[in-house]
Amino acid sequence: MDVGTIGAGTVAQAVAGHLVAAGHRVVLSNSRGPASLEDVVARLGPLASAGTAAEAAAADMVILAVRWRDVPAALEDLPDWNGRILVDPTNHIVGQTPSELADLGGESSSEIVARHAPGARVVKAFSTLYGQYIAADPRHAEGRQLLFYAGDDAEAKTIFQRTFAGVGFAPVDAGPLGEGGRLMQVGGGLLSALHALKQD
Repeated sequence: MDVGTIGAGTVAQAVAGHLVAAGHRVVLSNSRGPASLEDVVARLGPLASAGTAAEAAAADMVILAVRWRDVPAALEDLPDWNGRILVDPTNHIVGQTPSELADLGGESSSEIVARHAPGARVVKAFSTLYGQYIAADPRHAEGRQLLFYAGDDAEAKTIFQRTFAGVGFAPVDAGPLGEGGRLMQVGGGLLSALHALKQD
């Protein structure tokens, strides 16, 4: 599968590392341009490349790995989504600490993300885990790292589940984007910051 990242920080690099190790091609992008990612793609290996946000967004699956305040700008002026999968690991943190949160008006953060990406099939994932747990090998002696996800499109969720089970995670369907997204949401979601393993 071809995967793109919009944003190339800790989360994007961690997810990209797992994907290329499993044989997927990944195009990483950031706001500073492809040249700024030469060292990152060299470390990730030949299946990783750097591109523009538009090039990354043309992939079959796209990881949106930017700060909450940068979501609108990151998603504007991109090609029509045409049903491609947009994975949303963002949390609606607007300050320096997780307690400084944007007012979502009763929606889940991923429902707001979906409005900024009309035509995308949005899957909420990776938002409940700290970066070190995403980057680590998801296979442990005690079991596999649980990876909660939520979304409204059954096929998109199946593709997500198969892809990330294939790299070693134990994906768990948390439900629709609204209800499941709120369970996963920082600032009160029951699944937020829950690090757990599935015993196989």
